[in-house]
Amino acid sequence: MSKQQLPVYSICSLTKTPQLPNDCIADDFKHYLEVHKDLHFPHKHSFYHLVYFSEGSGSHSIDFLTFPVHPGQIYFMVPGQVHTWEFDNGPNGYIINFSEQYLSALIQNPRYLDQFTFFSGQAKEQVIDIPLDGRNQVEQTLAAIVREANSTNNLKDDFVRAALVQLFIQVNRYTQTGGRSQLNNYNRLLLRNFQKLIEQHFKEKKLSKEYAAMLYVTPNHLNALTKDITGLSAGELIRDRIILEAKRLLVNADMSIMEIANDLDFLDNSYFSKFFKKYVGVTPEIFRKQIHKT
Repeated sequence: MSKQQLPVYSICSLTKTPQLPNDCIADDFKHYLEVHKDLHFPHKHSFYHLVYFSEGSGSHSIDFLTFPVHPGQIYFMVPGQVHTWEFDNGPNGYIINFSEQYLSALIQNPRYLDQFTFFSGQAKEQVIDIPLDGRNQVEQTLAAIVREANSTNNLKDDFVRAALVQLFIQVNRYTQTGGRSQLNNYNRLLLRNFQKLIEQHFKEKKLSKEYAAMLYVTPNHLNALTKDITGLSAGELIRDRIILEAKRLLVNADMSIMEIANDLDFLDNSYFSKFFKKYVGVTPEIFRKQIHKT
């Protein structure tokens, strides 16, 4: 197997133009695939990414979790996630890529997107099936975004920004079911802050009590909260993030197993390999071969 760096696509690399602070691409999905036939998989994005399927079949994966493609499905991705797709029939729908700065010109709250679970960075929450009676409304909003984004109209970016927020609210209403919709603001904020702290510190802090201290709650309280909302303990959420990063790094054939173990702050290569096999079921070497065999 030849060594290969995992591609990371930015909006400017897709459009072959200089990067601008307010970057956004909106297109019909079929046309987007025709223009970007040379995309390499798996890859990462440096931008927010969403796709709505109006037709087609096959599969796509977000951070190594695979989802079947079918009409009425919309998925969201945050920067840094690993992505791939494989279609059986020619899909169609809509695709929107926008930079982290794109919405800030309209919305001053830098954490505005935090309220939407599909921007959590947790793959299981990022794929939503829109019911039949809601698809027309979602598709009309997406069509308006694509039409306006590719126009020369005055204030077109403000129109797109406002329509994106409208889309997020529309989709969010289809995710508010069961106990999740009953979360109070404090619990939702505490969980999100915990997830953000994991993102920042998972390499050097691997114990739930360390995060509980930073959140000014007891370890028991934090554990009960995460169990109630996610079904996983606080320690399992930390562990899952470490494993996810290990998988992302293993896709990059330029890094040795020892380098990955060091990057994740494991004591040695052997301990990392045992840890990985215990929770993934295969050794890092076998996982890497499985990912690259295609």
